Amino acid sequence: MSKHKTDPASLPYRPCVGIMLINRDGHIFVAKRTDTPGAWQMPQGGIDDGETPAMAALRELEEEIGTAKAEILAESTQWLSYDLPPHLVGKVWGGRYRGQTQKWVACRFTGSDADIDIATQHPEFDAWQWVPINELTRLIVPFKRATYEQVVAELGHMAVPG
Repeated sequence: MSKHKTDPASLPYRPCVGIMLINRDGHIFVAKRTDTPGAWQMPQGGIDDGETPAMAALRELEEEIGTAKAEILAESTQWLSYDLPPHLVGKVWGGRYRGQTQKWVACRFTGSDADIDIATQHPEFDAWQWVPINELTRLIVPFKRATYEQVVAELGHMAVPG
């Protein structure tokens, strides 16, 4: 019996928002995924029907880090896409997507570290930290690194103390 395998190129990208959350020191919020040891990322998630990327960004912050205390600074001009590595295609998002296409939103964090609570209703992270912009891409899993480099190139100038 042969096993049916979907051609990743035939699958669409999942529409998503990514959030570059910048604190008052100009550092970027990253968190370590619970499902992938050693994988750090900025908050991100799907865009629901009827949501703008900015609306989705604030909702995702609330869902993933327990607070939406942030002001929107800017949105990426382009949608940035990445493909999942072959071993993950068919395993995540119900096998419906080949990767994600993301609109990135830069936000200024208006709360304090005490407002951040990653022990949410559906925890995605088990640790978090603020990192300087020049350290961001080295923490990211290789298949997302090119996207993060594009985000830093376009929005990184906003990562200044403020």
